[in-house]
Amino acid sequence: MPEISANLISIPFAGYLLGSIPFGVVLAKAFRGADVRKAGSGNIGATNVARVAGPVAGVLTLILDIAKGAPAVWLAARLANQSAMWMVIAGLAALVGHCFSVWLNFRGGKGVATGAGVFLALCPLAVLGSVIVFVLVVTFWRYVSLASISAAAAMPLLIYFLWAPHHAPPLVVSIGALLAAILIIYKHDSNIQRLVQGEEPKFSFSKKRAP
Repeated sequence: MPEISANLISIPFAGYLLGSIPFGVVLAKAFRGADVRKAGSGNIGATNVARVAGPVAGVLTLILDIAKGAPAVWLAARLANQSAMWMVIAGLAALVGHCFSVWLNFRGGKGVATGAGVFLALCPLAVLGSVIVFVLVVTFWRYVSLASISAAAAMPLLIYFLWAPHHAPPLVVSIGALLAAILIIYKHDSNIQRLVQGEEPKFSFSKKRAP
């Protein structure tokens, strides 16, 4: 374990502040002059930004939210000599920052894109696997929220099996993936309730409401 220093202590704070940048709020305001928190589902993530401010704003939000997770991990890798523990700490801090942003009174998004960025830096193959899970669920059931929950739930297992040929990930990485999945699923609590009640809207390429 690397010696604790000022640089290492700064890692979770830097990760949190990076993750807390509310790109969805900024882009919705810039593109349509709208407060994305008061429109659509009220979420600051890419799906709602696209709904409120258009697809370009939504795609930019997705890219920038992913970009909050990966750099936090890469920075920790440089400062902590590739320490898996500090990389996981940085990634979780960025995820917490996105979900509970200091700039939004400790409210925020649901963490899917930022979590993808975190694990893109740690295990790209696992992220590819989670994307496949996401696409399959959306294709067959047409619920974006269910796809997000499924992808998050699958991530710990995907990381375990895809970390490296014939090698399991460090325990701290497995624990970090499990904590990230729990947080993302927790942030989807309202979606889960609507899914159970049959009230969650389905994804559709057309403007007509899905049956």
